[in-house]
Amino acid sequence: MGRDASLVRHAAERLASGPTHTLDLARDVLGLVGHDGAASAAVFQLLGADARFQVDPEGVWSLDPTPEPFGVPLSEVPFAVVDVETTGRASWSGHRILEIAIVEVRGGAIVDEYQTLVNPGQGIPSAIVGLTGIMPDMVRQAPYFEHVADEVERRLTGRVFVAHNAAFDWSFVSAELVRALGDAPRMPRLCTVRMCRRLVPQLRHRNLDVVCRHFGIEIHERHRAYGDALATARVFLRLLDEVTGRGIEDLSTLQWYLKRRRKRKPFDPRQYSLELPGQRRTRR
Repeated sequence: MGRDASLVRHAAERLASGPTHTLDLARDVLGLVGHDGAASAAVFQLLGADARFQVDPEGVWSLDPTPEPFGVPLSEVPFAVVDVETTGRASWSGHRILEIAIVEVRGGAIVDEYQTLVNPGQGIPSAIVGLTGIMPDMVRQAPYFEHVADEVERRLTGRVFVAHNAAFDWSFVSAELVRALGDAPRMPRLCTVRMCRRLVPQLRHRNLDVVCRHFGIEIHERHRAYGDALATARVFLRLLDEVTGRGIEDLSTLQWYLKRRRKRKPFDPRQYSLELPGQRRTRR
C-alpha cells in the first residue's frame, strides 16, 4: 500500500506539468510498455478510485484543481481517539459526561491512553445504567469534569479529534470544556462512521459492533469509554491503511476525499488501448 501511495504522488507530480495520456502515465509512472491494454488497466487500478484525478473520454488524465495539495503525511499527524459515556443523548439538554477515554494514535500505532470516570453531578437514568453498567456509587467519588478538564484539553490540543459518530462525542466534550474552562480547542475532526461509509461501502450497517466484526477486532467492555475508544482506535488504524492504499497521504486530502462522492471512473480497454485521433504521443 505504501508503494501505491508513492506511485500516486509520482503520478500527481507528472500531471502537475499538464494533462497526460493513459499510456504515457503507464510508461512514466509504472514503467509499463509493450501491452497497451494491460498498461491502461494498471493506471486505472492505481488512479481510478481517487477523486483527485480526472480522465476524459480520450484517456487523457489531469489533476482536479479543487482538492487541497499534498501536505503533512498522515503518518506524522497525532490523533486523539475519543469515546464518552453520558447520562443521555444530547449535551444541549443538560446531559453530562459519565466517563471519558482518549487513545492517542501516531505513526500507525497506539502511543498513549487516558481514561476516567466523571461525577456528572446528577442522577444516572436506569436505561444508562443498564447500557453501560456504570452505577451511581461508581461515580460518587469520581472527579467532576472541571477537575479533569485541564488534562482532557492537554490531550486534545494539537491533535485531530477522532470518534465513532464524532458529532456526538465532540458535542459533549466541547460543552464540558466550555463549561469548565470557558473554551474548547479548535481542532480538526474525523468520524470513523463517515470513513467507513466512504472506504468500506459494502457494509450495510456501520455501528461499532459491525465495523469491529468486519475488521476482526474484539471489543473489551462494550459501552464503556475505554473499551469503545480502544476498539475505535484499532478500527481507525485499519481505515488509515485503506486510505493509504488509495494514495491519500495527508489530512487535508483525506477530509476533502470523505466529503466527495464520485463513482469509480469507467475503464474500457478497447477504448484506452488504442491510438486515439488527435492524441499526440511520444514514444521512447
